[in-house]
Amino acid sequence: MPHPPGRDRTLVDLPAGRLSGANEGGVTVFRAVPYAAAPVGDLRWRPARPHPGWIGTRDATVDGPSAPQMYVEGGDPVLGGHGSPPFDEDCLTLNLWTPAVDDARRPVLVWIHGGGFVSGSGSLPGYSGETFARDGDLVVVSINYRIGPLGYLYPGTYDAEEGEGGGEAGEAGEGGGGAGGNFWLGDQLAALHWVKENIASFGGDPDCITVAGQSGGAVSTAALAGHPRAEGLIRRVILQSPPFGLDLPGPAAYLERTAAYLELAGAATMAELRALPWPELIAAGGGLFAQTMRWGYWPTPFLPVIDGVTLARHPAQALLGGAAADIDVMIGWTREEANFGFALDDGYAAATREQVTDRIAQTFGSEAAEGVYAAYERARPGARPADVLMDLITDELFRVPAVRLAEARAAAGRPVWAYQFDLPTPAHEGRLGAAHCLELPFVFDNFDQWSHAPFLAGLAPAVRDGLAYAMHRAWIAFVRTGDPNHPDLPRWQPYDTESRTTMRFDSVVTALGDLAGAFRLLHRPVTP
Repeated sequence: MPHPPGRDRTLVDLPAGRLSGANEGGVTVFRAVPYAAAPVGDLRWRPARPHPGWIGTRDATVDGPSAPQMYVEGGDPVLGGHGSPPFDEDCLTLNLWTPAVDDARRPVLVWIHGGGFVSGSGSLPGYSGETFARDGDLVVVSINYRIGPLGYLYPGTYDAEEGEGGGEAGEAGEGGGGAGGNFWLGDQLAALHWVKENIASFGGDPDCITVAGQSGGAVSTAALAGHPRAEGLIRRVILQSPPFGLDLPGPAAYLERTAAYLELAGAATMAELRALPWPELIAAGGGLFAQTMRWGYWPTPFLPVIDGVTLARHPAQALLGGAAADIDVMIGWTREEANFGFALDDGYAAATREQVTDRIAQTFGSEAAEGVYAAYERARPGARPADVLMDLITDELFRVPAVRLAEARAAAGRPVWAYQFDLPTPAHEGRLGAAHCLELPFVFDNFDQWSHAPFLAGLAPAVRDGLAYAMHRAWIAFVRTGDPNHPDLPRWQPYDTESRTTMRFDSVVTALGDLAGAFRLLHRPVTP
């Protein structure tokens, strides 16, 4: 959305050209700063390329377009929307907030938005870096990158110009040859390198960069942390609700999805797709939603692809060694992640025990399904079948994979800081609980920027503001030092395999041992 320029404009000279920013809320802001060339025309489904720069002074006081995505006027009943016009393919820009343009070398926070790989924007008001810059004396960067079909479609053998594209992808990838995908990842790598090369001009420290993201943005954060092209660039990562339980396809499996998408778009080759206007591409993505939905599973029509060129392994595995071994890690989840997508759906509310048991059997096998259902029922007295299903999905996608990552790093002597967000929202008669995304306004401590979001309705201001203060300051402390502790927080110990300390963020903030223990043990892999 547009932001009126302030009276005090600030000029910064970069290798690409001069920028003119503005003062907002006591910090200096630069908006719609290009970090890569526009991925349009022949550059659709190509790795990000350097921006050619500009002549004269570029106005950086107004947000640029967000990445093309589906949009419904009025938003949704949970977030109230997660991206609004204008949209345009020329979207590879970032916003930047700094306390001052000087040589203070402040710690840097790079924020990567989520959105199920199909929605969101770095310029959403809720993701404003103003509070972090002002309260933490940080330089904050929030990026736009390609999402939906433009960022996550895997061209593979459908690309008639595979040879040229393969070479470019190899340069942007993990060192392999051949055609690659994951254009979202190439965009983010380009943004990260831009930060490394330019952030000192904005008062930031290029040697103290924390990358943070939520949901799909947390998957991105992990992928970056373990990527060879990002080695040495990232000091710390914050992973908020990463859906590490997603089964990410390889090239052969993804090409089946690509074929379905091409048919929906009415194209036979990538060359034909490149000739279509982007609204038609987004509309075809909506059709892929319907084709890929399965009962009892979070819908994900577009996913990262383990192509062996740009992404060699699941992002969760990338944090267990190699380039990411010495990176400081904070990871957490909300208690009822899956309620975000399922609690307000009347069809799921009417689910039967038999339906949910059948869904459990797909994970645990038919012999164990009844026992697993009973275990979830005991953990939530009075649970309906829908509640059991939502708790199962929460565990499969979010909580258990996050705990497994914490366990693995702790066992390797590289502990992480773990948390669970427990504060339920009264909105929608309490059906959402502590749903996916609910922690975001607490982390940013900027509820005025979330006034459009229905899921915050009814929260008691005193409880809301006290918890936001505790979380916001913990995030600032972690970005600055690698330790989230601060004077107004109970002592938070790193997660290890003995105490398994997990911070519970609720109306009362408490550090607990093995908070997710029951679910961790229930989902423990069976040794043959």
